[in-house]
Amino acid sequence: MDSVTRRFGHGAGALVAVHEVDLPIARGAVVAVLGPNGAGKTTTIKMASTLLQPSSGSVSVNGVDAVRTPKQARKHLGLVLGGDRGFYMRASALENLRFFATLAGLPRRSVEAKVRDALGLVGLVGRERDRVETYSRGMKQRLHIARAVLNGPVALLLDEPSIGLDPEGARDLRDLVRRLRAKGCGILLTTHHLQEADELADELVVITAGKTVARGSARDIASLGGVDSAISLWTADLGIGEERMLAHPQIAAVVPREDGRGYRVDLIGHGLAPTADFFRSLEITPDWSVQRDVTLEEAYLAFITKVGAA
Repeated sequence: MDSVTRRFGHGAGALVAVHEVDLPIARGAVVAVLGPNGAGKTTTIKMASTLLQPSSGSVSVNGVDAVRTPKQARKHLGLVLGGDRGFYMRASALENLRFFATLAGLPRRSVEAKVRDALGLVGLVGRERDRVETYSRGMKQRLHIARAVLNGPVALLLDEPSIGLDPEGARDLRDLVRRLRAKGCGILLTTHHLQEADELADELVVITAGKTVARGSARDIASLGGVDSAISLWTADLGIGEERMLAHPQIAAVVPREDGRGYRVDLIGHGLAPTADFFRSLEITPDWSVQRDVTLEEAYLAFITKVGAA
């Protein structure tokens, strides 16, 4: 995607949902797009998938102009919007994939092999003859990905793929994304799960109000947000209280310990070196503390707060 813009409406009242966004995706790489609700992430992925035409700019997939020849571009693309819809629920996974493979125009002689390969890739072999209505949400999401890879895409577009999944389902999904990346597929991922983005992405792109405001690694995002260090400390009580503590600019989180014996307090900032005076101001005496890397969630929230998009 090169300098892509999408407007809804005309004239002075037109809504610019996405403004001059660039999203190059290399084969075998994962690019995660982050941003608040309404930032333009889904509009961006729909333009990348040819579901929406950009008002200006260009989209190409494997050398094919996706704006001028979207049907040709789709032969190189896979799209996963997820959810419970998109399948014939009373049919089996095998029947669904055979149908969608034929609908996609795959040669009849290759359909069975493509379907079997897709089922094996997503780990549904052994359950392929079960009705889709009997599948868990995580299994349905894997089936969506199986459908998306039937044509052997060079680019896979995943819009909030782990939303609604339990921890086991989300873990399986991350493993599947890694396998697809290892096979050379370029992956564009939108997500609100920042740990997921941190684990999977080779590059992070932050979009707010339809514009790209940051791109790079988690460390790059942290630097742009003005934070480069983090400390977690444990204390028996909260001294000045949780509300006042969270109002402090260097305190990112206050988390009760699972055993009920105190709290973990997370500090983030630039060149953190808390002193005894600092702890006295909070009216706490830490039992112990550890210096650690800034998480992507902390970096992202610091950056979004700094640019005023939260």
